[in-house]
Amino acid sequence: MKKLLIIKNGTTFSFIREKYGDFEDHILRLIEVPAEDVVIASVYRDKVLPELQDISAIILTGSHSMVTDHEAWSVALANWLRKIRDLPIPILGICYGHQLIAHTFGGTVAYHPDGEEIGSVKIDLTAAGRQDALLGVLPEQFWGYVSHAQTILKLPPGAKLLAKNNFEPHHSFVFDDHIWGVQFHPEFNQGITSSYIESGREDLMKEGKNVESLTRSVIEHDYGMKLLQQFIKLAD
Repeated sequence: MKKLLIIKNGTTFSFIREKYGDFEDHILRLIEVPAEDVVIASVYRDKVLPELQDISAIILTGSHSMVTDHEAWSVALANWLRKIRDLPIPILGICYGHQLIAHTFGGTVAYHPDGEEIGSVKIDLTAAGRQDALLGVLPEQFWGYVSHAQTILKLPPGAKLLAKNNFEPHHSFVFDDHIWGVQFHPEFNQGITSSYIESGREDLMKEGKNVESLTRSVIEHDYGMKLLQQFIKLAD
């Protein structure tokens, strides 16, 4: 049986790991794939990627790193993505993974000019998003958990915009009909998102954001679970 490859691009805060697990645990909790059918590649630490003959789908996690720092492991991962672009394997990049895919294939990534987007936000599907094999399982407007300082300023050539909101113009795209990126975090829940808000309290206040209002904005929903489970179905 072929396996899901989760490319781990970093690790979350220790206090979040202790309560909710790490990035890969957030994903695994929602997709209902047995542990023996999952391969975790911690590229940020080991810089090693497995062979793909037994891989049915790939998820790139978020990270506390920044794409524009061009860390050696991230550059190597981008080169690897270019090499596997034409393979018929569904790929989903989340947050850092989303930005890295865009950067890899000719898009532009930088710090968001309006600062950090964090909390629960409403996201709108585009016409292409409503017809998309992955994003199309979501309603025309849905809630997403967000926590990001960098953004895609320009999509790579040939990418189709699937979702956006007033703050973030590129919340999701698809490339070559099998490589997706989502800026929002489908693997997060209310508790994880609230923890990120609290951990960034001081910086958020410096940006003029109301931390209490952001915390109140965080609601529980299952849109991320629907998205991740649909991605797994597309790999079957």
